[in-house]
Amino acid sequence: MTRRELLATLAAAALPAKAAPAAPVSIARCRTYDEDLAATLSTMMDQLGGLPRLVKGKTVTIKLNLTGDPGLRVKGMPLGVTHYTHPALVEAFLHLLDRAGARRVRLVESCWATAGPLEDYMLNAGWRVRRLMSAAAHVEFENTNALGQGKRYSRLKAPTGGYMFPAYDLNHSYEDTDVFVSMAKLKNHETCGVTLSLKNCFGITPAAIYGDDAGENEPNEKPGSGRGSVLHFGKRGPAKSAPQELHPDSPRQGGYRVPRVVADLSAARPIDFAIIDGVETIAGGEGPWIKGVRPVSPGVLVAGANPVSTDAVATAVMGYDPSASRGTAPFERCDNTLKLAEGHGVGSTDLKRIEVRGLSIAEAMYRFQG
Repeated sequence: MTRRELLATLAAAALPAKAAPAAPVSIARCRTYDEDLAATLSTMMDQLGGLPRLVKGKTVTIKLNLTGDPGLRVKGMPLGVTHYTHPALVEAFLHLLDRAGARRVRLVESCWATAGPLEDYMLNAGWRVRRLMSAAAHVEFENTNALGQGKRYSRLKAPTGGYMFPAYDLNHSYEDTDVFVSMAKLKNHETCGVTLSLKNCFGITPAAIYGDDAGENEPNEKPGSGRGSVLHFGKRGPAKSAPQELHPDSPRQGGYRVPRVVADLSAARPIDFAIIDGVETIAGGEGPWIKGVRPVSPGVLVAGANPVSTDAVATAVMGYDPSASRGTAPFERCDNTLKLAEGHGVGSTDLKRIEVRGLSIAEAMYRFQG
């Protein structure tokens, strides 16, 4: 660890837990996607203060988790019961948003290795797109891997200066909204230990700028790659049209870089509401490209208005300590994204400060690691 890294770590650790806000989190039992998901979600929303208060008359943007090529499957299973957000959950939430008076809803994702329409990507994944379109009065779709329907990228700054970049250039959808929802999957992650509502938003970075084949000076509006070279390993920088890395001498290692990028993004583009799908999912990694992943059925949904608090509770449901340091499961080879986001003042990981409504953590617990 360099002196600069040490000072950054100490600065984050020096912030008292009370400096970061906490908010209630709801946990609900949900064994299958055939249950009345809208009723379950509605109860959870009521436990958290009601959905109309948050969305009435507003534009709501939902970041889905559709990570990896739709052609890659875990044991040939449907994507929604393994590593993708389940479409039934999305449809149920759209119905609730419509009932709560949302003016417009936009579904977004930076689709793997393409800038094509999000609707086509969903169709390739086996989703019934027309059902989503009819679930609410005004539903839009945007692939945020490039410029998309916008005329320019939005530059969103990390208020505290950022760990990795001072600001990020993102698709307009992440600025052109009133309410930003992260709809994640309850999963392990090879690089970050867990991938929940915070890590889900790593995918808001456009490959046109941060991808392996991004233009050197300007965005490549037809990206066909992931973001490993830029954001995971730092072998190259983003397109020079975007803000450049703050500390080029920092470690070129995913377990250091990715958690800090995610923490930065959580401050630059705050998450207004988090929903974590743990009905059916996978353990051992984030997708079928990770050796040894296995299907699991925790049978839970987790939701909350503060993403750090929500992820802290979800991490505890998975059988882990959300405040654990690097070297302790699930953060054996990485820094703790939740603690880094807490260092930005986004939210608290202290379970003693988080009121859990619905099921208790003990009742919902499903240990992802034996």
